[in-house]
Amino acid sequence: MIHPNALKAAAVGLAATLLLTACGRDSTGSSAASSAQPIASGAASGTITLWAQGSEGEALPALLKEFESENPGVKVNVTAIPWDAALSKYQTAIAGGTTPDVAQMGTTWMGDFADSFDPTPKEIDAGSFFPGSVKSTEVEGTAYGVPWYVDTRVVYYRSDLAEKAGITKAPETWDDFKALAKGLQDKAGAKFGVQLPTGGADSYQATLPFQWSNGAKLMNDDGTKWTLDTPEAAEALKYYSSFFADGIASKAVSTGTTAEASFVDGSAPMMISGPWHVGLLNKAGGEGFEGKYKVAPMPKEKTSTSFVGGSNMVVFKKSKNRDASWKLVQWLSKPETQLKWYKATGDLPSQQSAWQDPSLSEDSKLSVFGDQLKTTNNPPAVPNWTQVAAAADSEIEQIVKAGKDPAEALKSLQQTADSIGTGK
Repeated sequence: MIHPNALKAAAVGLAATLLLTACGRDSTGSSAASSAQPIASGAASGTITLWAQGSEGEALPALLKEFESENPGVKVNVTAIPWDAALSKYQTAIAGGTTPDVAQMGTTWMGDFADSFDPTPKEIDAGSFFPGSVKSTEVEGTAYGVPWYVDTRVVYYRSDLAEKAGITKAPETWDDFKALAKGLQDKAGAKFGVQLPTGGADSYQATLPFQWSNGAKLMNDDGTKWTLDTPEAAEALKYYSSFFADGIASKAVSTGTTAEASFVDGSAPMMISGPWHVGLLNKAGGEGFEGKYKVAPMPKEKTSTSFVGGSNMVVFKKSKNRDASWKLVQWLSKPETQLKWYKATGDLPSQQSAWQDPSLSEDSKLSVFGDQLKTTNNPPAVPNWTQVAAAADSEIEQIVKAGKDPAEALKSLQQTADSIGTGK
């Protein structure tokens, strides 16, 4: 699977914090939506430049040969960009007016660069995608681009060890989740019942499914004010921090490079992660290990809401071949194209109908991701989100390692976020 792993996400988060502090946005909103131009009929023609990150950029040329075959007058030139250089490259290109026609855009980057994107034409049916992924394309009520591939977070747990602890069904609620973690530790020989981030890059993001599942919202309804210190958020972080306070999760070891090893050897046999870990765990555990663990949706409190990530495909306003560019994005959005891409790379389809394919619907692990994708949320699409998230990561570390009261930590975070602002 070529999906970004935790190390890449950390690099992107750091780069975003360093590079985007000066970014701001104009208030274009609904006017941009109304000005979206239609896609002309007929075949695509001319040259299209496309930038894509990492392994996706390396794999795309093979897939795009089919698009070029269907549109004999078109040529797509793909540039693969390392993830840790991508934000800087996009920022430089936008400032210099040298953007590509089409680009892969991380879902959490949309708010930073939306002013440079072409609004999504009405010919693209947003209703066919997972709702959470569509939301990731929207900035101030206007959609820019389409969801290309998606991921979400679910619970991974060693079902063989759970049986030793007398637990034979997946955790469905917060109480179930904690009981399973405690059972794995007390009755199945695990040193720690669950792996959870202790601070550092993206640790606050790891807490968001718990916050959202408890009814917390990160901003007010019109997206003008941060609402990070609500009682719902504090309750969720109190629950999260209790795993460390009770010794069920380690304060010393954060998830990352040790995640697979600790899961496979049984020392920490439960974690929350994305679809890339299916392949990583199967490889790390060796033959037969696939039958020793299961995945389950995020545990429910008020809801069972997880994080939705992945990448969108956008067209830049300064595209020299706008019509052909949108035809390419349209083609990449087709369920049959997304299935081919999934089978080639492991990136999960954003088109809901693609999940009817047996390769996904009949896979006992991947089908859970399809179910979870129906109930997801994503961080606010505002320019200063990366700065606020970095400040939040520091507060999570204070909660976990220094025992800071979650309500006090959120109060501090709220004050910091208010001083940073939204960037709009």
